[in-house]
Amino acid sequence: MKKLFHIIILISLISPVKANTLYELIKIPNLEIYDLNTPNKLRYVYAKQPFTIGLDNNINCYNSSDTDLKKKYKIIRNELDKYDQKFLRKINLKYIVLCEDLSISGINTAGIPDNVMKTLIVDIKFNNKYFKRVLHHEVFHIINDSYKEIFNENEWSLLNDKNFSYAKCSTCTDKLGLDTYLNTNGFISEYSQSTASEDMAEVYSHIISKIIPKKIDPILTNKINFIKEKLALIDQDFKI
Repeated sequence: MKKLFHIIILISLISPVKANTLYELIKIPNLEIYDLNTPNKLRYVYAKQPFTIGLDNNINCYNSSDTDLKKKYKIIRNELDKYDQKFLRKINLKYIVLCEDLSISGINTAGIPDNVMKTLIVDIKFNNKYFKRVLHHEVFHIINDSYKEIFNENEWSLLNDKNFSYAKCSTCTDKLGLDTYLNTNGFISEYSQSTASEDMAEVYSHIISKIIPKKIDPILTNKINFIKEKLALIDQDFKI
């Protein structure tokens, strides 16, 4: 009986210890482990309770039902298993945080990347129509933030028509549409016209997802080649 009592006490302590360890690693409270047994060593964790983070407490996300987590996790794993451990290590991505209704400063977003903490927060309830592609869009932001000197925005901007200019920020424009253009004219979606980094992320996500229009213009062709060439500088074995 005494032995059983000690076992019960030990089990009751495991969850808080894991939660505290996670917080020390990525500075996000109220998380628990969802899956650590992945081929590329990505650590999937989920919000057990809502959390608020950020210097101004401006990032919020909420916990999901077990059913929703199970359903979306399969999709997320299938997409992120496309990246091997070596590549993920090079781009500084190790933890995937699963939650829903993710927002920053009151604006809903599909994901929030943090290459310093090696973390990507994912809103599992983001629009199903774009969900798979958007995962790769957010992964690109991790890549971009880790290799700003390679993905030079000035170099990228020179690929555009000389009369085009990006907005100052992605929320400073009404270019928000995520549908893939059939007539590309230098851009693959409306959102890609917002900022240089979002343009790169949109092109990258379309390449990875193999959603490239049959007919593309010379500017977009150059952008696709730019992304492929720069990725090769990071990891020659990473094929897209």
